[in-house]
Amino acid sequence: MRPELGLVCITRSDALRYRTVTRTRLRAATPAARTALLRAIYAANLATLARAPRFCIERGIRLYRIPSGIFPFADDAMGAPLLEAIAGELGAIGRAAASLGVRLVMHPDQFVVLNSESEAVVTNSLRILAMHGRILDALAQPRTPWAVLEIHGGRRGRAAALREAIAHLPPAVRGRIALENDESRYDAAEILAVCEDAGVPMVFDAHHHVCFRQLASYEHPSIAEFTIAAARTWPDPSWQLVHISNGRNSFTDRGHADEISVMPSAYSQVPWIEVEAKAKEQAIARLQAEWLPGLKET
Repeated sequence: MRPELGLVCITRSDALRYRTVTRTRLRAATPAARTALLRAIYAANLATLARAPRFCIERGIRLYRIPSGIFPFADDAMGAPLLEAIAGELGAIGRAAASLGVRLVMHPDQFVVLNSESEAVVTNSLRILAMHGRILDALAQPRTPWAVLEIHGGRRGRAAALREAIAHLPPAVRGRIALENDESRYDAAEILAVCEDAGVPMVFDAHHHVCFRQLASYEHPSIAEFTIAAARTWPDPSWQLVHISNGRNSFTDRGHADEISVMPSAYSQVPWIEVEAKAKEQAIARLQAEWLPGLKET
């Protein structure tokens, strides 16, 4: 088994690009103009999403992360009816992806903080997650971590609140949710403990780990330790998903480099890797040409 590499959201080329709009611009428009603008954006982004599975499979890519903001304001009254209206088209796209063997995942943005001390932030986070759940449901994706919704730990020092919030998530979210370690708030050990207690998968990010602990190499023993431990949190280990990026200006730079020059040896047997590199499909092509051929088949 060799790892399958995943494309994150957009391409370096213009092949997969998505439209968006600011809340300020929408609010300045009349209700009719607002609806027309959102409808046009949804239609354009739906067309781009429909191209994504074929684009991926033609390049040997079997995982695609759908942009979090693909349907702007679908989590409120401005966009929710429009999202519902395209559910049938989304279903066709999801089924086409499945027939091609392309896995679809999502990663809600940093505004999702389930364990915030602010009730308003938690409420907003739940609304955003519910919207992602509706999108994946419309795409005919299973309510399992195969169609994973990846989020970070959120507010530091509130692991108990995070576990409690996860326990009460709606089924469309709870069945898909996974937690990822980050660079500054939740170390891999802390996120692993939450995942084990809450019964959700851990998405291990090796670069976040080296940044958090200021490690000098991806060959530090803890990289393999957490890669293996994270695999045990997945209901099916063959679904395990990890992230990789390299620092832009230094090894522990949080900014992402254009390509992946260094890969942890511990990742050689991981089934699925999301490539978080600025060069997108070009970075994946380089890994396919230079890294994958050197791995032993198992």
